[in-house]
Amino acid sequence: MDITWYGHSCFRLKDRISTVVTDPYDKSLGLNLPKLKADIVTISHDVPHHNSVSALKDEFKLIDGPGEYEIGGTFVTGVRLQPPKEPSNGNGRNIVFVLYMEEMAICHLGDLGHVPTQSQVEGLGSIDVLLVPVGGHNALNAAQAAEVISLIEPALVIPMHYDLPGLSIKLDPVGKFLKEMGITKADPEDSFKFSKMNLPEETQVILLEPKV
Repeated sequence: MDITWYGHSCFRLKDRISTVVTDPYDKSLGLNLPKLKADIVTISHDVPHHNSVSALKDEFKLIDGPGEYEIGGTFVTGVRLQPPKEPSNGNGRNIVFVLYMEEMAICHLGDLGHVPTQSQVEGLGSIDVLLVPVGGHNALNAAQAAEVISLIEPALVIPMHYDLPGLSIKLDPVGKFLKEMGITKADPEDSFKFSKMNLPEETQVILLEPKV
């Protein structure tokens, strides 16, 4: 399957069955999202930097809440990861999505702002690919992201939600996260193709070049 990053928390994941777009954003973010086509669109929470469905063209199925879904042969699970001992408001409304595509589980953490408990992590199941915020600003910062990765133990990690040129909100640069992970050099890729057969045995970080 193929994954392309459009900046912030917006990805396009494409396999032989479906095209999924996550968290499309509006122009107030400071980035220009091209018109994308999708079969499925997931929205982690209802704010303009994550919910701009008008950025999509043609018809699609929208998933913006917890539950289990099957759309055109693609399975999606939405999980509300509520911060412990906090009321159901603010960032607690974030929905984490696990997409089951080509026999792999790809987890999009949305704007997750706390390190999940062990029981919350177990509730997600075994994750092959983790799309994780690393830039702070109500979402995970570099140190928290590294801790979440150690809990989930995915094969592949793709950082998102970090500082980019033109961004209207202040986020930490991805270099902070790379340093936290002990990575001294990483070359961004335009897009990334992977399959169950070639997943690494040890966690590997993949940087993507934003298509904006």
